[in-house]
Amino acid sequence: MAITCEINGQKLELEYPCTWCYKVVATERAGIEIAVMEVCVERNYTLEHSNASSSGKYISMNLELLVHNEDERTYFYETLKAHPHIKMVL
Repeated sequence: MAITCEINGQKLELEYPCTWCYKVVATERAGIEIAVMEVCVERNYTLEHSNASSSGKYISMNLELLVHNEDERTYFYETLKAHPHIKMVL
């Protein structure tokens, strides 16, 4: 299934299922790992260090997983964003 959407004036076409990458930001690595384990239950994913703020207050990690449709993609985004350990999801 193909979905076309417009982001910042540019058209983006997604073909599902597809691999999607979320950048997850928190104050500590363990918080991100816990949140991802709780949200991505029984789902294969990769989680890799991305960056840390210059002050060391925040850390970001890239979460990559297979999503089967737009609803799943949005579900993972919203659920991670609402998790108490997570500060931001991009």
